[in-house]
Amino acid sequence: MEERANLMNMMKLSIKILIQSALSLGRTLDSDFPPLQQFFVVLEHCLKHGLKVKKTFIGQNKSFFGPLELVEKLCPEASDIATSVKNLPELKTAVGRGRAWLYLALMQKKLADYLKVLLDHKHLLSEFYEPDALMMEEEGAVIVGLLVGLNVIDANLCLKGEDLDSQVGVIDFSLYLKETQDSDGKQDGGITAVLDQKHYVEELNRHLSCTVADLQNKIDCLEKTNSKLQEELAAATDRIGSLQEEQQQLKQQNELIRERSEKSVEVTKEDTKVELDTYKQSRQGLDEMYSDVWKQLKEEKKIRLELEKELELQIGMKTEMEIAMKLLEKDTHEKQDTLVALRQQLEEVKAINLQMFHKSQNAECSLQQKTEAISSFEGKTNEMMSSMKRMEERLQQAEKARQAAEERCNKMKQELAGRLDSCRQQMAQLDSKCSTLEKELKSEKEQRQTLQKELHQEKDATILLKTELQQMEGLKKELRKLQDEKQQLKKVREEQEQALQEMGLHLSQSKLKMEDIKEVNKALKGHTWLKDDEATHCKQCKKEFSISRRKHHCRNCGDIFCNTCSSNELALPSYPKPVRVCDNCHTLLLQQCSSNSS
Repeated sequence: MEERANLMNMMKLSIKILIQSALSLGRTLDSDFPPLQQFFVVLEHCLKHGLKVKKTFIGQNKSFFGPLELVEKLCPEASDIATSVKNLPELKTAVGRGRAWLYLALMQKKLADYLKVLLDHKHLLSEFYEPDALMMEEEGAVIVGLLVGLNVIDANLCLKGEDLDSQVGVIDFSLYLKETQDSDGKQDGGITAVLDQKHYVEELNRHLSCTVADLQNKIDCLEKTNSKLQEELAAATDRIGSLQEEQQQLKQQNELIRERSEKSVEVTKEDTKVELDTYKQSRQGLDEMYSDVWKQLKEEKKIRLELEKELELQIGMKTEMEIAMKLLEKDTHEKQDTLVALRQQLEEVKAINLQMFHKSQNAECSLQQKTEAISSFEGKTNEMMSSMKRMEERLQQAEKARQAAEERCNKMKQELAGRLDSCRQQMAQLDSKCSTLEKELKSEKEQRQTLQKELHQEKDATILLKTELQQMEGLKKELRKLQDEKQQLKKVREEQEQALQEMGLHLSQSKLKMEDIKEVNKALKGHTWLKDDEATHCKQCKKEFSISRRKHHCRNCGDIFCNTCSSNELALPSYPKPVRVCDNCHTLLLQQCSSNSS
């Protein structure tokens, strides 16, 4: 306990002197600044207080860098500091890494925030610290509140691995003794007391009005959230009850549907198996019948094609014979025309002969002259007669050839008629066979269509069963979803109950804080700025003032204390610099600061 109290006092003094010296210096601090070095030494002692000793292969290890590594997991903003510390090649010890981490956190002005995150997770710090360590007790929160004031300071520190590893942490008390004497000498004077009293009253009024307004707003918000959470809880409980009833009904329906579907599936499976067997047997017989009929059809088609080819040949022969007959008829017609023309010529010749005879009778004189012409004409007539005889012989031969051709045509016609009759009979037989085959094919097609319809019906039944199975699966999925929703609602209900409990705790705490603040406000309103003549003893320790024990005003409450009871300093809104505050006001203001930050 004494060690913790000493460390706390040293921490207060080091932070106070560091802030005063930094403000008076008016520039960024470097690593050679003595108050800053002493601050880090005191902070290192505070962090080492109550550390557990960890045994490793090398030996026993006791370093404050272990708890600082947790900040990276709890606060992602500190990952840059951790990576930069790990990337420093000159650091070889855990102490050096811890000092470098503290330097970087101070330069970022987030040292108080990081240590506050650590203190909020004390169950993690218990692995590194003993239960009575300074960081595990209330003094840790006080230190965090003190470190908030360091955000005013700008620091630019040089990280040298050799210096950080080899540095020896020894506290120099002479620096603090000088500073306390100087500060006591400066604060004497009557003008400062009047100004302090004015600033005190303004700060007190402003602070009280702000705190009362904030607390009223918080209470209103908490009451609204509490009423909303109660309504949501009632609605959630009603919904959970209705969902449970619906779940039970759905379970019963699902069980009935599942039993029915299983029975129907079994019956349909057996029926489909029997029908498939019969269908396979009937299809095999039909396939065999179909193959035989198909073979017969192919053979009959071949025979029909051969007969059609013979018919085409006979028809071609007939057409050739008709063409030959037409040619013969043309020849006979031409020969008859020539005969007619020759007969006309003969008649003309006879007429000429008659004329010549008459002329010969009329002109006997001219006969003698024309005997030669007559003889020549007679020769010509003889020639014409010989040609006539030849033409008659040719006519007789043509008539004979025509008669022979007609006889041949008649014979060919008779033969063709017989062949046509036989072909027609064969065609009638083939047509009858084809009609019977077509009827059989139609019957087989009808049977096949009926079988296909039955197959489609069976497929439709199987599809319906599949859809029912899919519906069953969908119902199962909906059941699972409902169960998941039920679990989620249970979780939400539990979370809401926890939130309500936490809200109740927060309400109770806020009410207690309100009562405390009201008591403090009542106490503060009762006090005024005491004059030096009115106080003869210290208000806290009740010791009498003397030349060595001098009087000091608290800038927050206005009472008069000795130096030991008012050694703390804090930055108040009405004062530009940190001012003197008594121990009671110091703890109250730090608690308010920590509660506001949380």
